[in-house]
Amino acid sequence: MKTGPVTGRCVGACLAVMLCLAGRHAAAAEAGPVTNLPLPRFVSLKSEKAFIRRGPGLTHRIDWVFVRRGMPLEVVAEHGHWRQVRDVDHATGWVHHALLRGARSAVVTVERGTLRREPRQSASASAMAEAGVIMRVRQCAREWCEVSKDEHRGWILKSEIWGAKPDEVFD
Repeated sequence: MKTGPVTGRCVGACLAVMLCLAGRHAAAAEAGPVTNLPLPRFVSLKSEKAFIRRGPGLTHRIDWVFVRRGMPLEVVAEHGHWRQVRDVDHATGWVHHALLRGARSAVVTVERGTLRREPRQSASASAMAEAGVIMRVRQCAREWCEVSKDEHRGWILKSEIWGAKPDEVFD
């Protein structure tokens, strides 16, 4: 079948409309259906103890228990009062929203992370943090996050923590 210039323009216009609609659908899919907040997003554990369930509800089996207040978690889905979360080890499960808070935290994923006085490699170190240490995230730039733990504060490379997306910037 041979197409003329009008048919070719119609196909091009149809493709443009479809791409526009697909982009709008993709943007809508990034918001949680319950909270309208972005998915995925990082949060932290509010309580000292949280049961992680196989599904969204009290009737679902408990798979494990988190026992570290402030633990960073990534919300990947929502259902009613329940949030499906992923932890630093990529394990997923469901937790009641009341056990989460929006305050950001991160966990050190390297053997020893260096907190620096400024967000650059040549800046002097202000503290060291061992693997597994949970810190409050104050802000993130392109490659660095400003974090604090007790009286220590500094900038750490995003590649040394889990709790912020590689391309995420916020203050």
